[in-house]
Amino acid sequence: MAPKNSPPEKAGKKAKQQASASAATISSSPVPAPAIKADDNCNGPNYLVAKPLTPAESRRQEIYYNVALFMITLLSFLTRFYLLNHPDQVVFDEVHFGKFASYYLQRTYFFDVHPPFGKLLFALVGWLVGYDGAFLFENIGDGYTQNKVPYLAYRALPALLGSLTVPIVFLTMKHSGYSLAACLVSAALVLFDNGHITQTRFILLDATLIFSMSCALYSYVKFVRYRNSPFSRKWWKWLLLTGLSLACTISTKYVGVFTFFTIGLAVIIDLWNLLDVDNGLSLKKFAEHFFARAFALIAMPFMIYLFFFQVHFWVLNKSGPGDDFMSPEFQETLGDNELALLAKPINYYDTIAIKHKDTGSYLHSHLDRYPLRYDDGRISSQGQQVTGYPHKDANNNWVILPAVEFPENERLGHPVNGGDIVQLFHTVTGTYLLTHDVASPYYPTNQEFTTVSPDDASGPRHNDTLFEIRLNNGKKEQFRTKGGLFKLIHYPTKVAMWTHSKPLPDWGYKQQEVNGNKNAQQVSNTWLVDEIVDLKDDRVKVEKKKVKHVPFMKKWLELQIAMFRHNNALTSSHPYSSLPPEWPFMLRGVSFWTQNDSRSQIYLVGNPLGWWFATSCLAVLSGVFVADQLTRRRRYYVLAENVRTRLYNSAGFFLLAWAAHYFPFYIMGRQLFLHHYLPAHLASALVAGALLDFFYGNPGIFPVAYQVPTPAPKKAAGKNSQAVESTAQQNRPPTMYPPSSLISYAVSGVIVGLIFAVYWFFKPFTYGDPGLSVPQVVMRKWMNFDLHFAK
Repeated sequence: MAPKNSPPEKAGKKAKQQASASAATISSSPVPAPAIKADDNCNGPNYLVAKPLTPAESRRQEIYYNVALFMITLLSFLTRFYLLNHPDQVVFDEVHFGKFASYYLQRTYFFDVHPPFGKLLFALVGWLVGYDGAFLFENIGDGYTQNKVPYLAYRALPALLGSLTVPIVFLTMKHSGYSLAACLVSAALVLFDNGHITQTRFILLDATLIFSMSCALYSYVKFVRYRNSPFSRKWWKWLLLTGLSLACTISTKYVGVFTFFTIGLAVIIDLWNLLDVDNGLSLKKFAEHFFARAFALIAMPFMIYLFFFQVHFWVLNKSGPGDDFMSPEFQETLGDNELALLAKPINYYDTIAIKHKDTGSYLHSHLDRYPLRYDDGRISSQGQQVTGYPHKDANNNWVILPAVEFPENERLGHPVNGGDIVQLFHTVTGTYLLTHDVASPYYPTNQEFTTVSPDDASGPRHNDTLFEIRLNNGKKEQFRTKGGLFKLIHYPTKVAMWTHSKPLPDWGYKQQEVNGNKNAQQVSNTWLVDEIVDLKDDRVKVEKKKVKHVPFMKKWLELQIAMFRHNNALTSSHPYSSLPPEWPFMLRGVSFWTQNDSRSQIYLVGNPLGWWFATSCLAVLSGVFVADQLTRRRRYYVLAENVRTRLYNSAGFFLLAWAAHYFPFYIMGRQLFLHHYLPAHLASALVAGALLDFFYGNPGIFPVAYQVPTPAPKKAAGKNSQAVESTAQQNRPPTMYPPSSLISYAVSGVIVGLIFAVYWFFKPFTYGDPGLSVPQVVMRKWMNFDLHFAK
């Protein structure tokens, strides 16, 4: 039999076998587990086994929890729906997500860096109330009432999801086995947080994201409770609900991948423990566990994720403002698209204007030459300049010629196909496009583009004037205007023609540099033929073309690449952007809306006391973990094992959720705002409640540490070491219970009361009412808040 209070990893095999299945679950699970209550004396194998309550005690506890749940849910709805109609104007990023809902209702294609689920929900609300999407949310401050926009219905959706998030937090703590006081503290940190309230009252995606994230954590906590009944109905129910919640999270914003990481790491640890032979699982049974989780948490969420994009493509079947972000092939899947109407097949000897897809500049040349030396001392070829020019001009005109000339009387009607080798003749200067092994003006590693005379082009430098038309779709089909995205690959050196937005010096008239990029696969090497100049044959006629069909996965993959590229490109500065180190301490906020007449403003600010308290709890819990690890290295055992087990498996899981939703922002280069911290703040609220129970609600914290004597080095090997340690642990002091639960209620009551008071103090910024005088605004100026009407 294991000695009193001995850690389970030090106990003998016999004691392990006597422990109940629930004890094994608690000790191995990397996530919150049901509450455990030690025996009065913490003796024997029942040390980790929950002590059941009597039926009367159980009913009474359930009533307390249900009453508290009802009250916090009611308060959650009141705080989120209060003054939801104010202001009746476009607020902050409603200009984006309200506009997207209108595009869905009009079925016109748009482009956004976020997945479609949250935006589809807004469109569904608009469709249910019979709105036609006529209002396009152009500017912050535009009126809703006069434009007959059902903005209350739109705002009711995030308000509803934000309201439901609070009871989900409460239930997550409850089913993790925490006391009522701890549940109330965690819920109150979200319930009375001004930032959560503000962000979930407007037409924004964060309410959907945070609700889905909280549901994922809650569902996984519930799933863990049924680990002793694998493959039962409830086990499958909560596992599948976890997967569904994860799918909704990542289908709202890509930062939902942080929730995948949180639960994914917990699942990996769980599977690692199940693989342990001492758990008695055969490899076949382990494989069943593995594939069940893989299906529910990977395959099913991915299929749901794809489904939302399928709905996205099905709804947006008309040409719209997002066309230019997509390839011509994609655009031709949209009705009334310009490419479907105006794309023309290109023949040899056509005069064409070539345009760079990303910068919109035309391939251009003029009589001026490159200078002999550049500013860094490098020498050029002094050849004719080839540049990128943003406006239509005769110097943009090039004749596309075959590598081998056709006879004079047989030149009409020969199509240019993908993969053909061609020459480009500049009509104004009478020269041929060429690139060679001379460094370009700005890139010593890239080749200079220039032109040469017809004699050189047909003589010694003929090969240097040859280029391959390489269509982006990889096909050998006919080359077309508008719809034929291509790379111009130099035949001898295999570099790709490329340009960028940095202007040349005065000698290049501030036009763009064109050079040969050795990375031919780079996406920004893409060009298109904008038009055929002076087209006079039958191709002039505009014919109605059928909408093109492109396989779903091909469209989806193209859209994914475009979304990631443009998301990473959101690096411009913003007056209200902030950095991750500022978030836990809420050093900066975000202005949502102002009204000069009433001196009213809506300013995104969290509850300062709540955020600092939660951040302090994160630091304390991290310190507890570090101290525990250090003391155990010296064989000091400060924590009873049941307390330690739940501290790591439950509070540690919440700490992991916080870290996973916070630290990745440090490596992001895009614009960041305070609201990006809200998912991590929710996780920190769970940590705060868990820490409260650790100090005031759990038995097993020893007021005086004890030390296991260290055996002599030469005699400390193998079983002797374990025997010495085991004998020493028999002398542990009895479990010391913390003060009465009344203290935990008193502490939680004080915390909740103070958090409510601070919420009320900052309420005018949350609801935009009432307007404040200068002294009242200055009184609420916290840290680096850029408040309006402070002067």
